[in-house]
Amino acid sequence: MSEDQTTLLVVDDDDVAMMAVRRAVKSLGLDVPTIRARDGREALDMLRDAHTRTVPYPFIVLLDINMPRMNGLEFLAELRADPLLSGAVVFVMTTSDAPRDILAAYDHQVAGYIVKSSGQETLRKMFRMLEEYNDIVTPFLDIRVGVA
Repeated sequence: MSEDQTTLLVVDDDDVAMMAVRRAVKSLGLDVPTIRARDGREALDMLRDAHTRTVPYPFIVLLDINMPRMNGLEFLAELRADPLLSGAVVFVMTTSDAPRDILAAYDHQVAGYIVKSSGQETLRKMFRMLEEYNDIVTPFLDIRVGVA
């Protein structure tokens, strides 16, 4: 893995959703390291553990809202309050289309909000968009959060 290769951290407790993400990555032929956390607490632990580098820099977070222990909105609040992680790029991918969830996510500066659907084509479009986002943003921004 090259140092400039972006890692995808998927924060989602749903095994079926994770399988769909992996299928979409594979079907598009993307060379994207994908790491999973099952809730916000586990994701924060991974991101904050500088010794193991569980989630190497640069990374993009793909976040579900509805999870046990620490949900996506709680995760976002803590992430944005952490000076070393506050600039992380986060896309929400969730089943919730509730306006309060959408507004709350954007209040925490998410880069995008995607409502999960049953169609594989939605995932493929989302990953194409993430790939384009990464190609555009990575050369200009140092998203290696916490690295001097």
